[in-house]
Amino acid sequence: MLQVHPGPSRSVRVGSSIAVPAITGTIAQVTSQLAVRRASAADADLVTEIITLSFARDPLWAHAMARPSGGTAHHGEFWRLSVEGALRYPWTWLVGGGEATSIWIPPGGTEMAPEQEQRLAELASERLGPIAGAYLELVSRFDAAHPRAEPHYYLTLLGTHPDHRGKGIGMRLLAHDLELIDAEHMPAYLESSNPANNRRYASVGFEPHGEFGYPGGGPVVTTMWRPAR
Repeated sequence: MLQVHPGPSRSVRVGSSIAVPAITGTIAQVTSQLAVRRASAADADLVTEIITLSFARDPLWAHAMARPSGGTAHHGEFWRLSVEGALRYPWTWLVGGGEATSIWIPPGGTEMAPEQEQRLAELASERLGPIAGAYLELVSRFDAAHPRAEPHYYLTLLGTHPDHRGKGIGMRLLAHDLELIDAEHMPAYLESSNPANNRRYASVGFEPHGEFGYPGGGPVVTTMWRPAR
């Protein structure tokens, strides 16, 4: 998740040098009969919709973006910035017609451009009111926890559309992605905002790296690292 701090914006680096995969263009990959394609800027609406719906009841993000009214219409505005930032790189993937999506930042990349980071901070103030400060402190904790010593692929978001949950689609998409990463012999990193998912990530080689909590107490985030293979 993008890390934003009040005041001047800055780009968060992932690893030390930019690396893009050798595969170019929009391609179709099939992993266990799962049709996966690389998302493009034209898919921003679809990717945002999947992420917004899949994280609507996430223990961390539903809490971090909560309004007294209980409304969630503003969630999509936040996720849209993350999606647009990631689509600067060819490492966002879609299953079929939109059953699931995975969003990665490649080694050396940043989650957002500086102007997008600044807009996210402004959006927090505009939409979250009194809890904007806690939201910004939360994302700063993501930044503080992020490992810097070794270049790696960073899984920022993995979501399955609610209409397609319970079929293993998200984990099969993750397996597809990791196959490509393993071909480059690169490590991978993620933050799990839902403890129920930790064992799923462990099943594909991620190991607990650390943890941090929501400001003032609340949901806990587990950071996880997958060594190069």
